[in-house]
Amino acid sequence: MLGLITVALTIFLAELGDKTQLATLLFATDSKYSPWLIFIAASTALVASSALAVILGTAAERYLSMLPLKLISGLGFTAIGLFMIVGHVRSGAM
Repeated sequence: MLGLITVALTIFLAELGDKTQLATLLFATDSKYSPWLIFIAASTALVASSALAVILGTAAERYLSMLPLKLISGLGFTAIGLFMIVGHVRSGAM
């Protein structure tokens, strides 16, 4: 049960304010779409993308278990952050 709560809370927090939520909000401002239609469509899309992520993650675990994936992803995020910092400093926008 703790695993379910941990995963659900982590995904919920990760989704707050992301482009999926903003796109859903923008669709909800259009009066030609029913709020229920938007809710069902957005929920279906999130379930489908989550299913794809679980399938790919499971396959990746089978074939990439010998690689330090957490280290690789951490280095990737660090590299992206450094790239963004360098771009910001070069633009002179302090």
